[in-house]
Amino acid sequence: MEGLARRLGGILTSYTRIAWGGLFAPRLGARRPLWVHQGVVLGERGILLGVRFDLRGWELPGGAALDGESGEDAVRREILEETGLRVAVERRVGDYVRSGFRPHTARVYACRPVSGDPRCSSETLAVGWFDSDRLPDTLFPWYRAPIADALAGHTEPVVRHEYQGAAAVLSGMRIDLRMRFTRDPVGR
Repeated sequence: MEGLARRLGGILTSYTRIAWGGLFAPRLGARRPLWVHQGVVLGERGILLGVRFDLRGWELPGGAALDGESGEDAVRREILEETGLRVAVERRVGDYVRSGFRPHTARVYACRPVSGDPRCSSETLAVGWFDSDRLPDTLFPWYRAPIADALAGHTEPVVRHEYQGAAAVLSGMRIDLRMRFTRDPVGR
């Protein structure tokens, strides 16, 4: 029973932090729009995905740029920090302008591994390669379009506008809870 109480407390803490960051923080004095830089890492073994500690579900590695850092440098640094892989950025896949919950623009790049072995980190609970035809059920749905666009090999970057309302939030919660309460915590 103590383990269940600890697990539920952890979920409440994560969801409170995510709700603040997604609902209130962007509307209460955000100085500039949020940009994240993510990579679709395509290798011989498929597509590299990771699972974060806070909201559990498979996703593309990446994060925000540091002051003065280019998007390509940010995605290389973030992928290395989160997965242990050094990557080469091959092209920009597109910009995914998301409104609703946690408004932001995700700039996505197609990358290839250069060196290193995938490993977990302080930010990443699990890292794994997946066949593009067999992506996990626990992949957050907002990553499917960037992956499809990266695989399509468009000659120009795409721009997609996506609204992340209640359906996206509930989908994310369902995936998170499934991964937290199954015998296989990384949901392969």
